[in-house]
This record gives sequence, structure tokens and C-alpha cells, in this order.
Amino acid sequence: MVQRYKAILKYDGTKFSGFQLQAPRLRTVQGVIEKALVKMSKGERIVVFGASRTDAGVHALGQVIHFDYPVNLDPQKMKFALNSLMPLDVEFIDVQKVDEEFHARFSAHEKTYMYRVDRGRFVDPFKRFYTTHYPYPMDLSRVKTALKDVVGTHDFTSFAASGGQATNKVRTITQAEVEENVKDNEITFYFTGDAFLYNQVRIMLGVLLEIGSQKREIHDFLRLYEVKDRKEARWTAPASGLYLKEVHYV
Repeated sequence: MVQRYKAILKYDGTKFSGFQLQAPRLRTVQGVIEKALVKMSKGERIVVFGASRTDAGVHALGQVIHFDYPVNLDPQKMKFALNSLMPLDVEFIDVQKVDEEFHARFSAHEKTYMYRVDRGRFVDPFKRFYTTHYPYPMDLSRVKTALKDVVGTHDFTSFAASGGQATNKVRTITQAEVEENVKDNEITFYFTGDAFLYNQVRIMLGVLLEIGSQKREIHDFLRLYEVKDRKEARWTAPASGLYLKEVHYV
């Protein structure tokens, strides 16, 4: 009897070419998991579906996947078996049995992304793969004001990188916040929305950091919604600071 499983995992995206399976020579999260499942099922190909196709260098604290397995295993045994075959940069947090109607991507209600920015004067060698280094002056009050313009339903055409497949660029953001960690000299952003365009969060970060550095007007998001021009948004923040924090289901 085929059983569908939902699993939550975390991974360090530094040495991955993204989540989605690509050319055989490229190391991906999906490829690593499917290789393990082939071994567990003694040669049967099992396709893994992810909630988010995180890019190269992007991390996950709560990526969700689903797959159909030919044997009905106890979820804890499935979790143990998968973790025993994972490389050191991937760990399964939870595994559950779900019905065949569940889909990791299409059943998702919202997703939350987190973005870490290191404000140190020099690049910290122990943060360089997990934060974005931005040592310039930063007025957080300007950033917090700008974040209010992010919340809501908007046309994010100016924030969609080329290569994305979505034709409709309207998305709804329900949370856009920033927190300051004085001890570690970092600021962390949180965004929750119904869906995100290709590189949308990273492009929004580029704009927000420039607003904080007074390189843009505080309400420049409102102008960018209107002009619908990717070139006007300019900078795409690096992948290293981005984390898929959580996928929400109803």
C-alpha cells in the first residue's frame, strides 16, 4: 500500500545548487533526499515535492516536502531512516502520514521567510554564509516605516527577477517586520505572504536596505508598485541571508 508522507526539514543551503532537482552534476536538496529514498526502497524511484524551490545558497529552517512511499512505515521510523542517510547539512525535524490530497506546495496557505543582515564593520568569517554583510549607516525608523508599505496586496512586478514563471505578479503580504539584535550587531527581517515571486524577498531587501541608508525615499515602494520596472528596484540582496522559516497550512 502506497503511503503519502509530509516531512519538515532544515538545511544549510551553502553547498546546494538550490532545492529543485537539476542537472545530475549539480547537488540539490531534492536530489539528496530522492537518492536516500531510492536506497530505502531498494531501487524504486520516489519523487519528492517541495513547498518552496529555494535557490542556491538559500537556507531553510522549515521546508516542507511530501512523497509517496511504497511501504507503510511508522513516521518515526521514516524520520530515523531518512536522517541516517542525510549529509551533515540536512536534518529532518518531523515526519507525518497524510492523505493523498495533501500537496506540500499547493496545499500551503502562507510562507514565512527570514532574512539576516550583519551590520559589523568587517565581514565576520563565521557569518559570511548565513547573513548578508551591510556595514553602512542604517536608520531603522525609516525601514520600519517602509515596511508598512509592503504589507497588503500589491503588484510586485518591480520585485520579480527574470526567469520566474509567474505571469500574475500580484501577491499579498500579511507580515513585514524587522528586529534588531544589538548583541550580535544584526537586524533580521520577517515576511509572511500567500506566495512569493522569484527572488522577490531578496529584491525587497535591497530596496529596504537602501531606504535605511537614505539612498531612497522612505515610501519608494509605492512608486515601484506603480512603475512595474525591475530595473528601478536595482539591487538583489545575496542569497546567504535568506531562510525559508516556516510553511503554513490551514
